[in-house]
Amino acid sequence: MTPTQSNEERARAVQGMFASIAPRYDLMNRLMTGGMDQAWRREVIRRAGLLPGSRLLDLGTGTGDLAREALRQVPGCRVVAADFTLAMMLVGQARHASTHAWSGADALNLPFADETFDAVISGFLLRNVTDLERALGEQRRVLRPGGRLVALDTTRPRKNLLSPLVNFHMNRVIPLLGGLLTGDRAAYTYLPKTSQNFLAAEELLGLIEAVGLRQAGFKRINLGTVAIHWAVK
Repeated sequence: MTPTQSNEERARAVQGMFASIAPRYDLMNRLMTGGMDQAWRREVIRRAGLLPGSRLLDLGTGTGDLAREALRQVPGCRVVAADFTLAMMLVGQARHASTHAWSGADALNLPFADETFDAVISGFLLRNVTDLERALGEQRRVLRPGGRLVALDTTRPRKNLLSPLVNFHMNRVIPLLGGLLTGDRAAYTYLPKTSQNFLAAEELLGLIEAVGLRQAGFKRINLGTVAIHWAVK
């Protein structure tokens, strides 16, 4: 991905990158986070406020980790797992028996009617979209009044005494591990860069509020490099 690429070219590049690392994506998530990503996903589902019968959209589902966690916590909810990288969803379908629906979907043009879902969740999606305000607006559109948005994503970390350690892990360890496990070092060079260049948690909160969502807040985790944001329509 280069600064001169159009949004469409960037989207195709991101799609191809995730397709190439799909078979080892879940393993790399566990290694990069020391397994903590599973606890973060559990919190995302708790904050979504699901009840039996709730309709949930897991956007940017990848292999379906969040969708499966939702059904584990609230077996009676109705989940649609959506992503624009079909290869990621195919890996999830092949590895796990699923009782939820799968859907090919572009986060900038969701193929769902207005006010369809009681909650929209995402895990590490927002830093990869080419038009963040539009993506958030689409999520608001498909939420029912009173519905909740919950987003887990990286955030630009504040500088502190641990910054050298964080930078070493992100810029040295992660690309090395990614290259060894997936054969695609470039993908795991891109991912830390997007994390470091993404909005600070406070800036993302402002965008969430700007699209008309209310009762918004966030929580920094993982030494300030990851945040969970939430809001209500």
